[in-house]
Amino acid sequence: MLSLNPSELSIPQLHQYLLGAVGPRPICFASTIDAKGNHNLAPFSFFNVFSAKPPIAIFSPNLSGRTGQAKDTHLNVKEVPECVINVVTYDMVQQMSLASSPFEKGVNEFTKAGFTAIASDLIKPMRVAESPVQLECKVFEVKEIGNCNLVMCEIIKIHINESVLGANQLIDQQKIDLVARMGGNWYCRAHGEALFEIEKPITTIGIGVDSIPSAFRNSNILTGNNLGQLGNLEKLPTTEEVAHFKKENSTSFKNDQEKHTYLKALLDSNKPFEAWCLILS
Repeated sequence: MLSLNPSELSIPQLHQYLLGAVGPRPICFASTIDAKGNHNLAPFSFFNVFSAKPPIAIFSPNLSGRTGQAKDTHLNVKEVPECVINVVTYDMVQQMSLASSPFEKGVNEFTKAGFTAIASDLIKPMRVAESPVQLECKVFEVKEIGNCNLVMCEIIKIHINESVLGANQLIDQQKIDLVARMGGNWYCRAHGEALFEIEKPITTIGIGVDSIPSAFRNSNILTGNNLGQLGNLEKLPTTEEVAHFKKENSTSFKNDQEKHTYLKALLDSNKPFEAWCLILS
């Protein structure tokens, strides 16, 4: 394993290692305005939301790696402490990338990238009409740490295009088609088969991987994810349930490898209860 001391790496090297390792990262497409009324639009992938009460978002327009100068977004929020965070979808990712070009201060990226600027309700910066979710924000602190500038915002109004809502009036992850940043020139698309669900164990407590018999826990066929599925079950099948499984499932195995392979197939089909019945049978 390669082990590195950050203090011994150049900033570009360290930056690329961090970008390659920490991802996918959501994109904050931030629109801001300076004291003279010039609009700016730029993407940042050091970004996330951190709270719902109050609703807080933080993003980081770091100093330029090429020039060491502060970015327009950073300067703007110090002059006018407001911004709109526009989410980025697959249909707008190329235009968003164009907006990240190092245009001169005062150049309107809405115009350069071909986005439609629409007025916000509560703040001065404009919203991106093409973005399905726009967050109007008040900036309450800008914390400067070396090359890092943390822009801390309170979300004061949310605009959502109804086309990305599901029947429950929440955002449908299959409809919104978000993109995220990876390392280098790479992005990823949160859509289709790339999306999967795992039920959160908020109200349940799994029995744990340590409850799995060692012959299966140390299997060279089952993956860590498979073991996690088994460990997430809230309680083991009863003797009666195991007997019923054996009666309904007459599959025989020539060796442990065949049994483990069948067990993995059950787990890959999201049948951890049946998998435990097989283990205990």
